[in-house]
Amino acid sequence: MTTTPRKAVTVPLLAELKLHGQKITMITAYDATFAAIVDASGVDVILVGDSVATTVQGEANTIPVTMEEMEYHVRLVRRAAPKALVVGDLPFGSYQVGSSQAVANSVRLIKAGAQAVKLEGGLTIADSIRAIADADIPIMGHIGLTPQSVHRMGGHKVQGRRDGFEAGGRQRLLEDAHAVEQAGAFAVVLEGIPALLAAEITTKLSIPTIGIGAGAQCDGQVLVLHDVLGLSLRELTFTKKFADIRGASTDACRQFVDEVRAGLWPDDAHSFE
Repeated sequence: MTTTPRKAVTVPLLAELKLHGQKITMITAYDATFAAIVDASGVDVILVGDSVATTVQGEANTIPVTMEEMEYHVRLVRRAAPKALVVGDLPFGSYQVGSSQAVANSVRLIKAGAQAVKLEGGLTIADSIRAIADADIPIMGHIGLTPQSVHRMGGHKVQGRRDGFEAGGRQRLLEDAHAVEQAGAFAVVLEGIPALLAAEITTKLSIPTIGIGAGAQCDGQVLVLHDVLGLSLRELTFTKKFADIRGASTDACRQFVDEVRAGLWPDDAHSFE
């Protein structure tokens, strides 16, 4: 019995998935080993996220990540040759100065192996999104709870619960979503916003919405790999532990320690004569 080889996921394909009502899946990965595992699951998009700061580097938030570090992790993920679309995050400080900086750093991530880039923000960052799109680089938006704005928001707080056109207000998020679409983004992440608002945005936009903590009516969903595998110690309302790899890993290491101390490892079968 032969199986049809999996086709590579492309930006146009994601638009088709929304058109046909098929949910889009996205998971983060930061190296070749986990990228291969994630890709074998059949996921549509692998996000090389700046969340590497909190999941791998031990930082309190995503702000310290550098462009050089993001380039490095994009290269690692691409070495797995995934069929999933690889999206690289533009880290804090790599696009806030202006459009030319945003384009230049987007080029760096594409040269490192990303097939698209992602940045955070709506109305205030629309010019940079447009400039990146005009440079023929696929760009994904990200509105709502934007982790790089943690200091302005006073923490990682749900956005869009109150009415208003100021940052974090319901009407402002609708404007942000429209601005991202009109600027040329091919998709937008909706993070930490009420499910009904996310559903409204999804209905109004022609581009796919990918939710995290934004309810089930988005066109797709994304989770951080370390939350999916149960590697993270944090427990958030909008995440789910699909496995307990942390526990299994600890048990395996504990068994190694016990066997070495008891003189059981290595045994004759794993030694040379």
